[in-house]
Amino acid sequence: MVCSILGWSRSSFYSCRTRKVRLASRRGPKPKFSDAELLEFINKDLSRTPFKGEGHRKVCARLRVIDGVRVSRKRVLRVMRDNKLLSPFRGRQRQIKTHEGRIVTEVPNVMWAVDGSQILTINDGHVWLFVAVEHFNSECVGWHVSKPGTRIQALEPVSMGLTEVFGGVGPDVARGLELRMDHGSQYLSNHFQNQIKFWGIAPSFAFVSQPQTNGVVERFFRTLKEQIIYGRIFTDINQVREAVAGFIEIYNNYWRLERLGFMSPVEYRHHQLTRQAA
Repeated sequence: MVCSILGWSRSSFYSCRTRKVRLASRRGPKPKFSDAELLEFINKDLSRTPFKGEGHRKVCARLRVIDGVRVSRKRVLRVMRDNKLLSPFRGRQRQIKTHEGRIVTEVPNVMWAVDGSQILTINDGHVWLFVAVEHFNSECVGWHVSKPGTRIQALEPVSMGLTEVFGGVGPDVARGLELRMDHGSQYLSNHFQNQIKFWGIAPSFAFVSQPQTNGVVERFFRTLKEQIIYGRIFTDINQVREAVAGFIEIYNNYWRLERLGFMSPVEYRHHQLTRQAA
């Protein structure tokens, strides 16, 4: 009658009640050591070892060989996981930086962002696409498509942007400009860092494991891939260059962004320059 009132089937009710009874009592023979006693053995072993970052397998092996404590490896894993004793928790923890500010700028040529991504082709395999994006209006100021993805190619979009915006690539041509980048090997190289310093550009690194600190160029890459990469098969690197060149031209002049009041990057730049002149 209770099951009829509640709308439950009797089989589900009795199955649930039986399952709870089974979970309350541990199945199988009673272990020699309780979880609390096993935890004491584990803590003792971790305190005497001179190494850091060892996992549950070595702990279980030492307990068996040195202390004569023979327990299941999976049980050692469970106890260590429940008490946060696995190697990710016992390693030297770095202080995590949190990003709480704004990365967009109120005027142009204060901060640019660079990043790279790979695109698959049939004949040439993976090719690299590097871009430089303005934080003021999300305009793509430079790009480069190449087969290798080294520090040399990573500088090409910056060089293109400097030539277009500042009129050249001479010493200190972009003094006061910051360049936001992640910790990729291309951007951490001495060649890349020395070259942007020659141009007068100050490096500005994104926080580790926080891609939102480089969100302007990340969002540009998402738009680019949604529009011309996903669902398309490229034969070779030349097709990628043609597609990227055509998209960036259309994007800068016609892609409307909500944060810009639904203006395109070029329209917003002209609008702001006109307001400042007035």
